[in-house]
Amino acid sequence: MRVITGTARGRKLETLKGDDVRPTTDKIKESIFNIIQFNIEGRKFLDLFAGSGQMGIEALSRGAEKAVFVDKSKQAYNIIVKNLNYTKLNDNAQILNMDSISYLYQCNMKFDIAFLDPPYRTGILQEALKKIADIMNIGGVILCENPYEEEVPEYVGDFRIKKQYKYGKIKITVYSHKDIED
Repeated sequence: MRVITGTARGRKLETLKGDDVRPTTDKIKESIFNIIQFNIEGRKFLDLFAGSGQMGIEALSRGAEKAVFVDKSKQAYNIIVKNLNYTKLNDNAQILNMDSISYLYQCNMKFDIAFLDPPYRTGILQEALKKIADIMNIGGVILCENPYEEEVPEYVGDFRIKKQYKYGKIKITVYSHKDIED
């Protein structure tokens, strides 16, 4: 796992160990960042269920103003700290070692991009989607990574599915505000 481009390009990142860990592959990560490539610089990025923090780190490397990393695992928190220090991107990062759903209910910040990649087939994605629109700017983008067969709602608050992409058994869903033209 590595940073694809930007100021930390080529830097290898550490990942969590274990059978239940499934980091976003470089191919999918590159596809996601191709989708939002013109919406990153100077924006606020939320890496919810952050794991190793690779998505938020990629956003910072590409010029995001700020990235907030949320994961309830202490091991994930420690890996994110290590990866941010290694890439020298920690000045514009905030790392929270807490439950992601709880964070959504107490968050008072607005984001331009949110990436959600919770544990699969647990219902946590659907729970997070109920609240995520409340912390998004109108021009924002919500990105979800989940199993292809898992359904996600067409509307999330005032955000609607703009497009879905299939990568093998994985689906990326992109939501944008209903009042924003494609």
